[in-house]
Amino acid sequence: MNTRITKSTMLIALLGLSSQLFAQETPAATGRFSPTQFRTWSVGVHGGLLTPRTIFGNSNHQFETPVEHIGYGGYVKKQILPQLGIQADFLAGKVEELRASNGAGGFIANTGYKTNIQWSGALSAVWNVANISINQENGILTPYLKAGAGYMSSGATTSPNTVDAGSYREGWFVPVGAGLKLGVAKGINVDLGYDVNFVKSAKFDGFNGPTNDRFAYAHAGLEFAIGDKSKPQLQNYSSLANLNKQTAAESAELRRALSTAEQNAARDREQYAKDMGDDDNDGVANKFDKCPGTASGTVVDGSGCPIKVQREVVKETKVVVTEADRKVVKDAISNLEFDLGKSTIRSKSFATLNRVAALLVEKNFSLKLAGHTDNTGGRELNLRLSKDRAESVKAYLVSQGANASRIEATGYGPDQPIASNKTATGRQQNRRVEFTLY
Repeated sequence: MNTRITKSTMLIALLGLSSQLFAQETPAATGRFSPTQFRTWSVGVHGGLLTPRTIFGNSNHQFETPVEHIGYGGYVKKQILPQLGIQADFLAGKVEELRASNGAGGFIANTGYKTNIQWSGALSAVWNVANISINQENGILTPYLKAGAGYMSSGATTSPNTVDAGSYREGWFVPVGAGLKLGVAKGINVDLGYDVNFVKSAKFDGFNGPTNDRFAYAHAGLEFAIGDKSKPQLQNYSSLANLNKQTAAESAELRRALSTAEQNAARDREQYAKDMGDDDNDGVANKFDKCPGTASGTVVDGSGCPIKVQREVVKETKVVVTEADRKVVKDAISNLEFDLGKSTIRSKSFATLNRVAALLVEKNFSLKLAGHTDNTGGRELNLRLSKDRAESVKAYLVSQGANASRIEATGYGPDQPIASNKTATGRQQNRRVEFTLY
């Protein structure tokens, strides 16, 4: 009696331990997958054949004729990792053999036993050996191995001595097995398995002797995932399939980004050509021309609008540029500043530019403005910025009275450096607008 109480207590403790394991939350993942994105609980039902003949041979109490009976059961499973799950199994059915050995190489007629497994429960670890899958939603083929410990209640009826008929004994057994699961739908798997149960209790077959009886259970069943139907099962997760899925998504995103970048670049080139063009040939780029469509030969100001009072054009036979003139230009160059990344002239540069404009008006000089940048950023952007800055200086000088037709504005971008672009000082020197009087 005490033995039965002790075993019952151990069974209750085992089931309690399993419930505690199932109740634990799966820890946060540190790899490519997060268990919270998957269903980790599942239930299964199965049926099959129970037989005392196993792949490891028969028990020590050899019988000539094994008899197969229908067995049935189910399980509840908690997936811990894609490869590892903890499973509570339940099984019932009958195990039977006929014609006991007589010990001299023969068998005794009208002898045998039939053991009724009233109930059995086992807690097993299930290891997924592989996951043959093309996506992480459904595991196409998942072979597995399992092993654990269990407790059962069984009773044997023997022939011809029916000693224990109607009585049941409880005892331990060790289940091991293998099988495979076929994913037939999201959250539904066909489960095919083969288990061998090593019985550790005495008189499983109704005979006294070594407690190493065993029986096999070949079964087929269905497994159903529990939880949010929009999520796949964790046991079907395939890191390779997930990597392929992520790679495909990243490739598609990269293709979209490249396509967008090419479209933006084409649009920018088209806009740049339009802005820097001079449709009315008045010497002012379209971007700065506030009076487009002026007649050919019209003298315009820096904004492209006609000058009401035309200055008399004095034809010079010789232009003499003095050192004083060069100093005025040099001061303007050294004091010229723009807003960062823009063509807007800062107000501190106006005073020296005013002196250059006065010099152009007074001596009727011609002026070439050449914009330059360093090599930071794209070449097309730098060409545009250098041209815009040269045009801004031209527009300002014309607004101060200089003749627009005598000022040429050109942008060279990063193509004509005067210092190394590898240092900050060199890049600063390369960002410039050159003034050339002639």
